[in-house]
Amino acid sequence: MSKSTIYLVPVPIAEGMLQTLSPEIAAKTASLTHYFAENAKNTRRFLKMLHPTLVLETVHISEIDKHSGADIDLFRKWVRDGHDIGIISDSGCPAVADPGAILVNIAHQISAKVVPLTGPSSILLALMASGLGGQSFAFIGYLPVKDPNRSKRIKELEIVSQRDRQTQIFIETPYRNNSLLAEILKQSYHYTKLSIAQDITGEKEFIKTLSIADWKKNIPVLEKLPTVFSLLTP
Repeated sequence: MSKSTIYLVPVPIAEGMLQTLSPEIAAKTASLTHYFAENAKNTRRFLKMLHPTLVLETVHISEIDKHSGADIDLFRKWVRDGHDIGIISDSGCPAVADPGAILVNIAHQISAKVVPLTGPSSILLALMASGLGGQSFAFIGYLPVKDPNRSKRIKELEIVSQRDRQTQIFIETPYRNNSLLAEILKQSYHYTKLSIAQDITGEKEFIKTLSIADWKKNIPVLEKLPTVFSLLTP
């Protein structure tokens, strides 16, 4: 087995909410000097918040490019050289709906030890607070942006949810929150349950679960903040 350990380092979902992280994150990152990150600038800011005296020039960060992905050759080299490596996403837990997953897969292939550190996951927190079925659920990620594909997908999720008694969880780019909500209300059965969880752990946190019929009585105007939608059709 490789001498390297790959640490999956969660970050706060809401800006600056360090209290949502386990103490082990500060303990482990105090000695880590090599990182793969979704956003290098955000990672430096996060590390400086955790460790105010940290000299950032001693920290090596390889950014995971949105188009070409991670520098896999560099990852393999760092592992061969025996460096412990942290993987960090922009929000919440890395390698979940996140480009860091490919590096974790490679780590297993080359027998590097993988250690997930404890931190907030917007998906699980939204599910916990929804009151919907947690015994069986699926995270879908993003729905299609435009119709007819988006409306078709919503209908498909309802069918799967009802058939399998499974909560369907999905997200959207914040500036499209309201357009997605409008489409869900338009396409869904009146008895389908919809939970909206916005700005989880943040100052503007909003979490509410209602039937589609009840949402239509008082449709909220969602802010341009990260939001998790959960749907269950009984």
